[in-house]
Amino acid sequence: MSVLNFLIKRNFLRFYPRVNRAKTKPLELQEKTFNRLISRAKKTDFGKKHDFKNIKTYSDYTRNVPIASYNDLKGDIERMMLGEKNVLWPGRTKWFSKSSGTTSDKSKFIPISYASLHLCHLRGGLYLLSNYFKLFPKSKMFKGKSLALGGSKQKNDINPKAITGDLSSILIANTPFWVESFRTPHKSIALMEDWDEKLELMARSIMDQDVTNLSGVPSWMLILLKRIIEIKGVKTINEVWPNLELFLHGGVNFAPYVEQFNAIVEPGSMFYLNAYNASEGFFAFQDTKESDDMLLLPNVGVFYEFIRPDELGSSNAKAVSLADVELNTNYAILISTNAGLWRYIIGDTVMFTNLHPFRIKITGRTANFINAFGEEVIMENAEKAISEACKITNAKVSEYTAGPIYQSDHSKAAHEWLIEFEQEPQDMALFEEILDKTLKSVNSDYEAKRASDILLQKPIIRVMPQGTFLKWMKERNKLGGQYKVPRLANNRKHIEEILKLNE
Repeated sequence: MSVLNFLIKRNFLRFYPRVNRAKTKPLELQEKTFNRLISRAKKTDFGKKHDFKNIKTYSDYTRNVPIASYNDLKGDIERMMLGEKNVLWPGRTKWFSKSSGTTSDKSKFIPISYASLHLCHLRGGLYLLSNYFKLFPKSKMFKGKSLALGGSKQKNDINPKAITGDLSSILIANTPFWVESFRTPHKSIALMEDWDEKLELMARSIMDQDVTNLSGVPSWMLILLKRIIEIKGVKTINEVWPNLELFLHGGVNFAPYVEQFNAIVEPGSMFYLNAYNASEGFFAFQDTKESDDMLLLPNVGVFYEFIRPDELGSSNAKAVSLADVELNTNYAILISTNAGLWRYIIGDTVMFTNLHPFRIKITGRTANFINAFGEEVIMENAEKAISEACKITNAKVSEYTAGPIYQSDHSKAAHEWLIEFEQEPQDMALFEEILDKTLKSVNSDYEAKRASDILLQKPIIRVMPQGTFLKWMKERNKLGGQYKVPRLANNRKHIEEILKLNE
């Protein structure tokens, strides 16, 4: 097995020069990507409608093609799901990644073409592993099994030939045959739809195997690992899997989960690697040991644009290409992809932490913020405040969400936080104080609105019983896979639903 491990690592390392080019020649690679996308799609219905054959420059493109939300492309995507070809991208598209919906739809269905599956999602994974083996040449990953915690896939009601599911299930279903022998659990379990049944079967089927690496959303991975520890009657997951070396995580900020993982994983035994792989594409991954900032990938069939979130929806909105981004500025991402998404608002916000090479960190969602009173609190602010309050009060937060309380005859304006603790603070009043103080220190708008308690009162924290958020997610049919608890909302919908559960 050691020889096989060596040979597989060497094969992955063949891709490292492409990772290096992503660092040294990103603008050149973006120009090639742009030209290739326009050329490939000029005979599609979308390409004809927007005169792709006469687009020669980025300026031409921004003039011809409007910024698009999911609702703008929904009609074309539904045609693709019915089996029509050459709609947004050449040929027919078989796979559609199901993700959380818009205000008017329960779910979004993101097309995943053959090109995007192989040249974006899977290619991004190859680049990530080549970089990982460069950082850790003594890795023994392929001496054991890889555990990918995914969702399920289903035939679609619109067209039985179209297959939908969350991204993780689509990637598992399209795993190359030679990788399958290193993956666990068996697909029959990994792609089950019933999360509760899958959790138990998965825990019992993998706990006696030699698992060396994990991938998935931290909150769901914690539930699985704790169940395995409970069944085995041990204190740490290392007692079950002594060769565990890597957790590849994404989807949410990892900071609030650090203490929970430290409680069940021996310190220093496992490397935590941050990746940005969404339904729409594989965009970035952590490329150094020192920081979890992520290297943006300019060579995976995605052309990037960036726009300030407050300009979205404005008739004068002006996006910039990668060549014109600035450091420490909050941007919403627009993508044009080899799946047929054109100038598409992905819904995430990022900030560039480095321009040589281009590295980013995710700061939140375009719809994941509180700005009811002009305070503009984003997810990055919230995660920082929760993390700082936990550190000082020795608390561990399992899940949380926050939203506004509007001023009325009976209440003053404030933010309401529903928090489920794994370990409650030693001093709840101090936790509240640190949360508020940290928000003020990282957000000047919040600080101004909190001045003298005139407009915005101090945060109101409500402790939720353990299992509350799991119950809420289950009621919304959002268990497992890539589903995450929404951290912030600019309305009280989530707050009211969760409070109602505990009446």
